[in-house]
Amino acid sequence: MVDAGIEEFLWYVPNTVEPGHRGDDTVDGWGSLDYSVRLAEAAERHGWGGALIGAGWGRPDTFTVATAIAARTTRFRPLVAIRPGYWQPAHFASAAATLDRLSGGRLAINVVTGVDDLAAYGDGEFDPARRYDRTREFLRLVRRLWSEDGVTFEGDFYRVRDSTLSPKPVGGAHPRLYFGGASSAAEEVAATEADVQLFWGEPLAGIAERIDRLRELSRTLGREHPPMEFGLRITTVVRDTTDEAWRAAEAKVAQMAGRRDEPLRGSHDGSVGQRRLRELAERGDVLDSCLYTAPGRYGGGGAATTWLVGSAEDVAAALRRYADLGVTRFVLSDTPYLPEAERVGDRLLGLLRGPEAAGTVDHRCSTPAHPSS
Repeated sequence: MVDAGIEEFLWYVPNTVEPGHRGDDTVDGWGSLDYSVRLAEAAERHGWGGALIGAGWGRPDTFTVATAIAARTTRFRPLVAIRPGYWQPAHFASAAATLDRLSGGRLAINVVTGVDDLAAYGDGEFDPARRYDRTREFLRLVRRLWSEDGVTFEGDFYRVRDSTLSPKPVGGAHPRLYFGGASSAAEEVAATEADVQLFWGEPLAGIAERIDRLRELSRTLGREHPPMEFGLRITTVVRDTTDEAWRAAEAKVAQMAGRRDEPLRGSHDGSVGQRRLRELAERGDVLDSCLYTAPGRYGGGGAATTWLVGSAEDVAAALRRYADLGVTRFVLSDTPYLPEAERVGDRLLGLLRGPEAAGTVDHRCSTPAHPSS
């Protein structure tokens, strides 16, 4: 059984052509379909329900990659990152429903509103408030297209007339909609339209505060959907012992400091959520029991800004504390992605699931540790 309250564990498929993503030293096969499928198959074998597939202009098209991976796996659930400014909602709704049908209902969607290389693909909406207004409209229309026939919609950004989608998603349901964002505009969209609000690796107190605020927003704004869920997207550095994990984490940060990595184009620099993460380093290198903030000083962005570091027992205890707050879905990763999918799956997930759950799809730091000086 999965720990009470925990519904899902996902890994990460970087989806870049050039090797070296977040320090991954893999070269042979990187960026090929065979490598992505190997990573997905490893996730299947080692207890992961699926993986988030990264997106951004200048990277392979996420939907195309997800479709190819789904065709060569049996249980792997792709969590596909998409941007409303890149898709028209009816086109997206049709593509998603088709992939959901072809994969037997395995698709989930991560909706990204933050800026990318907008001019490169013709997105002219730069105002953050308007971008979130557009996302809200996009999600409302997509939900209707997935569930109704003859949809007519007249909005500020999108219009369709007498639109009937065929096929619709599997079983009368729709792919679960994950959503990120820490600004007030983002939280209003999440509270009313998202199925899962996905957080980055903030301390427990910050996550608890945001969950309380989102639940209150859901009430005051009149959410019309089932209660929203909460997810955590974070890097995990897991080793056999606490000391070994911290040595590995410090070595990784030293390499980052030496490279002075620049964030990837289309990263989350400048977003409210990214600023929140970067500011954590001012409070100390280690927060809570094992949340490591130092990577954010040296180019770590998004989920790579803060890491949970420790033995499998340490990290499992930290994840349980997030679960106690109401987080039910976890998207984890570390590099190199392929061997770490195996290591973390075998050593960490086994502590959070019974042995009979290993390799199956789930649809639905005990003591403070400090890096050596």
